[in-house]
Amino acid sequence: MSDPAAEIPADEGEVAGIGIPWSAEILTLYPEMFPGPLGHSLAGRALDRGLWTLGVTQLRDYGLGRHRAVDDTPSGGGPGMVMRADVLAPAIDAAIEKCPGHALIYLTPRGQPLTQSRIRRLAAGPGVIVLCGRFEGVDQRLLDARPFEEICLGDFILSGGELAALVMIDACVRLLPGVMGAHASQAEESFEDDLLEYPHYTRPDVWEGRAVPEVLTSGHHERIRAWRQDRAEAVTRERRPDLWARREARRRGSGGGT
Repeated sequence: MSDPAAEIPADEGEVAGIGIPWSAEILTLYPEMFPGPLGHSLAGRALDRGLWTLGVTQLRDYGLGRHRAVDDTPSGGGPGMVMRADVLAPAIDAAIEKCPGHALIYLTPRGQPLTQSRIRRLAAGPGVIVLCGRFEGVDQRLLDARPFEEICLGDFILSGGELAALVMIDACVRLLPGVMGAHASQAEESFEDDLLEYPHYTRPDVWEGRAVPEVLTSGHHERIRAWRQDRAEAVTRERRPDLWARREARRRGSGGGT
C-alpha cells in the first residue's frame, strides 16, 4: 500500500474549525528515533502545518538510581530484562493526564493484529499514547493496572516498539483531515472493503515488451471501474484468502449474497 502520488501544497487542505489537532505521545528509551520518517513526506508536512502534534518522553527520566534504571531481572529467572512497573507507571500517568481520552497502546507480539479498520478508529479519535517496550517486555502488572490496548503489527519480532510506533502513527496521520490531497484514493486502497488494491500502471504504454492493459487506455470509465474491481477481487482471493473469506462472510451476513 503506497501513499498517493499527489501531495497537497502547504497552503491547501486546511480544515476550518479543526480545533485541537490529533496528537501522538511516545514513551520510549530512544527519543532520538522520533520524528524520524514521520518528519518527512505527508506526515512531516502535516506536522509542520500543525495538523497533528508529536510529544516524546524519555523513560529514563523516571528511572531509578544513578544510572536511571528502568528494568530488572525477570521474576522466576530466565534470560533478558523486564521493564519495571513502578518506573513506567509515573510516565504513563503523566501522559494520560496530559492527553486525556487518548488511546493507550502497548505494541507487543502478544497483541491483537493491527488492521486498517482499527487505524481508522484511532485516526478518528483525539490521538494515541504509545508505550515502546524493550528487552523482554514490561511487567504484566502494569498492563493489568492501566487501560492498555495491546497491538501487534505482525507475526515477527522487532528490537523494540519504536519502529512499530512509527508505522502505526504514519498510518493514522495520512487519514487525518487535510493531510492527503486525493480523498477518493482512500476508498480504493488495500484493506478497504476487505480487498487488496488493484494493480497500477502508468506511461510508457509499452515497457520491455509489456503493455498497459488495453482497458486502461480505452477511456471507458465503467469498463475501467469493472476491471479494477475484478483485479482487486482476484488478487485478494489469491494472496489473502483470509480477507476474502471475511469479505464473503460479511456480504452473506448483510444479505448481499455470494
